[in-house]
Amino acid sequence: MSILVVGSVAFDSVETPFGQVDNVLGGSATYFSTSASFFTDVNLVAVVGADFPEEDVRFLAGRNIDLRGLARVPGKTFHWKGKYGYDLNEAQTLETHLNVFESFKPQIPVEYRETEFLFLANIDPELQMDVLKQVGRPRVIACDTMNFWISSKPEALKQVIALVDILIINEGEARQLTKEVNLVKAARQLLALGVKTLVIKRGEYGVLMFSGETVFAVPAYPLEDVFDPTGAGDTFAGGFMGYLANTGDMSEAGIRQAIIFGSVMASFNVEDFSLERMKRLTYPEIEERYRSFKALTQFEELPALKGRPTGE
Repeated sequence: MSILVVGSVAFDSVETPFGQVDNVLGGSATYFSTSASFFTDVNLVAVVGADFPEEDVRFLAGRNIDLRGLARVPGKTFHWKGKYGYDLNEAQTLETHLNVFESFKPQIPVEYRETEFLFLANIDPELQMDVLKQVGRPRVIACDTMNFWISSKPEALKQVIALVDILIINEGEARQLTKEVNLVKAARQLLALGVKTLVIKRGEYGVLMFSGETVFAVPAYPLEDVFDPTGAGDTFAGGFMGYLANTGDMSEAGIRQAIIFGSVMASFNVEDFSLERMKRLTYPEIEERYRSFKALTQFEELPALKGRPTGE
């Protein structure tokens, strides 16, 4: 089954302790779509300016990403400039030029409106709500957000969250939205808003999933080389949703597997700047790292101890 994603396609300029790039392909929908395309077909709705290069259009189209929803309008493409220190969990925004993205009003092509899997990437919650009004009833709706929308439009965001099945946010956003320091307490508040499955991204510390009374924790994959964390969260979401769309398995076991695949994709993304690692990535590499994740977290059942343990 294909996925519909609505979000940003952008240019990024990024500096980390390990290098620097300028005006490279980025944006939430770009990272999501590229990652998800390893598992299923993707329908992309976004906007770019007249300066968006054909080379990048060919790259996206070559990934089984349908671009009929990618609007090209006069003006410049959204551009973000940021810097990371050695704490790669925190980005310092240096410049944000919304450009054509400032007046973005998603128009969902008729061919996309009966989608079964919908991902609302990090955009204005009022636009996310507008997208929901344009589509039928997808089988699975997931969304992301950011601290800016939590601060500026919390009530609109909560209305969106009440209508989605899966909320994917980072731990800082979970605390900000609920005003709870403890993530377990924060998760209970977010689930009470109506979301069925909550996925909290924790950067280099991995992922926590909450659903009902169930909690599932996954560590981040240990890497020797981490160059650029930009887009890692969107890449995670793409792998996660792409796997679910491929299998259609929304059981707890299926969602847990999807979280591993999302974590696998994010671990590859950070190994190079922009989407360069994703361009070189092969599916056998994904399978191999999935198995490594399984070995990383696997342990045996509780053994029978000899004699009577003290404290019984």
